[in-house]
Formats: sequence, structure tokens, C-alpha cells
Amino acid sequence: MKIYLHGHNYKYECEQILLSFFPDRRPEYSVGTPSGERCEISLKRETDKASAVCRLYTERGYFFGRAFASQNKAGGPAEKERLLRRIVKLAFYRAALRATGETPVWGSITGIRPAKLMEPLLDSGLSDRAAMSLFCRRFDVSPERARLCLSAAKKGISVRSTLGARDVCLYIGIPFCPTRCDYCSFVSRTTEKDAFLIQPFCDVLKREADALAKITSSLGFKIISVYIGGGTPTSLPCDLLDSLCSHLESVFDFSGLREYTLEAGRPDTISPEKLSILKKRNITRISVNPQTMRSDVLFAIGRRHTPEDVARAVFAARDIGGFTINTDLIAGLPTDTVSGFSDTVDLVLALEPENITVHTLCLKKGSRISLEKTKLPSAEDTGEMLRLAAEKLTIREYRPYYLYRQKFMSGGFENVGWSKNGCENLYNVCIMDELTTILALGAGASAKLVSKSGRIERVFSPKYPLEYINGAEKIISNKKRIEEFDYGILS
Repeated sequence: MKIYLHGHNYKYECEQILLSFFPDRRPEYSVGTPSGERCEISLKRETDKASAVCRLYTERGYFFGRAFASQNKAGGPAEKERLLRRIVKLAFYRAALRATGETPVWGSITGIRPAKLMEPLLDSGLSDRAAMSLFCRRFDVSPERARLCLSAAKKGISVRSTLGARDVCLYIGIPFCPTRCDYCSFVSRTTEKDAFLIQPFCDVLKREADALAKITSSLGFKIISVYIGGGTPTSLPCDLLDSLCSHLESVFDFSGLREYTLEAGRPDTISPEKLSILKKRNITRISVNPQTMRSDVLFAIGRRHTPEDVARAVFAARDIGGFTINTDLIAGLPTDTVSGFSDTVDLVLALEPENITVHTLCLKKGSRISLEKTKLPSAEDTGEMLRLAAEKLTIREYRPYYLYRQKFMSGGFENVGWSKNGCENLYNVCIMDELTTILALGAGASAKLVSKSGRIERVFSPKYPLEYINGAEKIISNKKRIEEFDYGILS
């Protein structure tokens, strides 16, 4: 769709609304005399107020949307900027709503972290009921989605109250998997083809850990959570997995850890021997991720394990003991049905994991599903899968404690982490709520530096394993940015 911007350059906000209402269209920013199917969005700033106007021309006709903001009520420049971006987005939203007659699942909310919009309402002293009501009115969100945000926001506020000024989390990215799933676009390598990269990757990762550990110590940071993800970390051979965990223990101070997670993920990589290594290395939380408990769906997405493998991995972890277990499920996978997904939830609940994360299929550009235009369940069926999962999890006393959204999710839905009371994953809350600095190691890892004022800066590592290995010196040198960042807490 052609988009004409007047008086501003807020492309991101426009693209988010376009994606919400017209997911098959891509923005084409145009100049000159407007023509054809298009969206014209104007922003006018005055001394005490600002107004945004959207004129939307589609095959169904002409549609109009307008939004205002009082700049007198805004705080500093950053707050005024947020107000301007919001009214541009809201003007487009209102015009698109009239053009389509359909309200998106998340109303006018387009961001990754919708629960963060609920937190200021609770912080202001509003009751749960009043915050829910205002949230629904302000963002045109259904009560069901508002309840998810309320639960996640309350957990975020609770965790925030327990954090010290120098508390940080540590993420380690392992970019290897046994096979590549059809829905995946992560830059990972299969152990079948690229096993020769694993040893040199681990060697560089240890060097990077050495450099980061020195900085962490010099800044007086306290690591409260470690998360080893990927990829599939348990793709590493036993000796390298043990050696890596041992090295992390030796160079970092883990005395302040409140949790230690390793995303084992694929049940076909989990063995009693590896679980014993994790127990020896004081890892307290693991993931066993079936995605589905239907054999036909597993085959359709390119996974080689069976539902029985999932159960065996969970039972093996229970036999060793001491692990909080998370399982990931995905609603909307190829060949799945509402009844099939309902059965998957029942089978996973029978395994009694402490956490169950219910994802919505994300149609990522680099995945085989997107490239081959694989037939998928409808948005309505995907929504019903999520509704049934929420109903079953609530009955079994799981509660939502974090959620996030992504571009190109089936039906525009969300990913929700559900937990038994007291078993929430601290790392997930911290990263989704942006409560702490996230230090990061490994290929594709992204450090997120958070200042006391809320300013955020990212430090990225190369995504591809070979690029990571060859770029060792630059990666280590780049760690200086972590040391030089102004956290607003260090004297």
C-alpha cells in the first residue's frame, strides 16, 4: 500500500497498523501527488496540542481517522515524542477500523510488550478492576487480553520490587540443533552437517566469557539469573556441555543466582547422562519442548522425535530430581486442528510441568513454512486453540506471568508463559519487562544494557557460528561498550 507521510516520519507506527489490518500488504512510501489505493497521514503540532489525521483510500472507499493529544500534560521531550507517535498510530487505526469493520485481537496495541502498558495504571494506585476497565477503553482491547496483561503486569511489578541496582541476568546462545524445524528462522546449524564447528565455537565462547566476567566483576554486577538458550544447548556432546558449564562457573560469580536455566528443548537431545551433568552443574530449570504431542504434526514441521520421547525426557528429569520443568507448545502448526491441540494440552498437563509456554505460530520470512506457503489452521481455529489452552491451564491452577507479541503471528495473537505458583522464570520476566541489564554471550546473542533512567542500548554478536568464530577478537573488543555504558547507578 502507498503511504504518504506529512509533518512526520513515523514509519514504524504506520507499518504496525498496516500489518494489523492488512497483513498481506507491505508499505510503499511515496512522494508527489497522492494517487490510487493509499494512506495519507498528517501530523500537526501546535503550542499546546497536536493532532493527527489519516485519510485512507481502499477499494471499498474513503475512510477518515483523527486523534489529538495535549502536549501540556506531557513531561519531557521523550514523553512528548511518545504522545506524537501514539496519535499518528491511533489516527491510522481509526481509519482502518472503519475501512475493514474488524477489530484486531489486540486492538490498537502493536508493541511487543503489551503488559508494560498496564503497569503504569497499577502503579498509579488504580484497583485491578479500574485498571482493566481503563485499559480496555484506551486500547480497544478485549477483557480476555486485558486479563493476561493484568496478570503479567502484577508479576513484573512484584519482581521489580525484589531487584537490586546492580542485579543483572546472563544469556548464553548456543546456535546448534539436531535438525531445523520448518517454522524456524533462527540462525542455527544442524549437528549433522556442522558438527565440526562445535569445538571451535565453544573455544571462542569461553574466551568471550573470560572477557565479560572481568567486566562484570569490575562493575560490581550481581548475576541473579543465567539462561542458556539457542538453538538447542543439549545438542552439544556431553564432554563439551560439561566443560562449558564448568568454565562459566569458574569465571563468573554465581553466588547470587536465584535460578539457572538451560533450554534443553528437543527431547531427542536429552539423555540421563546429560541431565546428570546439568544437575552436577547446579542448573535448576530446563525446557522439554514438544511443540505438539501429535505425531503427524511433528512430522509436518520436520521434527524427528515422538510424543513418547517427550514423556521419557520428562520422566528422566523427574528421576534425577531438582529441576523445574518448562514445556513449549505452539498453536497454529501445519496439519493441526482445534481438537488435536486440545489433546496436546491434556497430554502435557498429565506430565505436570511447572511451566507451560503457549506460543502462537510466527510466520517468519526465512522459515520453510513461509517460503513454501504451507497451508495452516485459520486465525479463528488458532484463536480457539489458545482459548482452550487458557481454560485448561486456569482450571489446573497455572497463571500467566509473562507475555509478548511478534510480527507476523497467526491471527495477531500472542505468546504466554503460564506457571504454577512460585515457579515463574525470573529471566523471562526481567527480559520482557526490561527490568535489568541482560549480559549476553554466544552467536546471535544480544546484550541489552538498561540504565536507571530507562535508556536502553543493545550490543549484538554475529549470528552465524562461523562468523562468530572468525570474529572472536572484534567480539571481545566490543565488550568495552558494556563497561562504558552509563547505567546511572555506578560511582
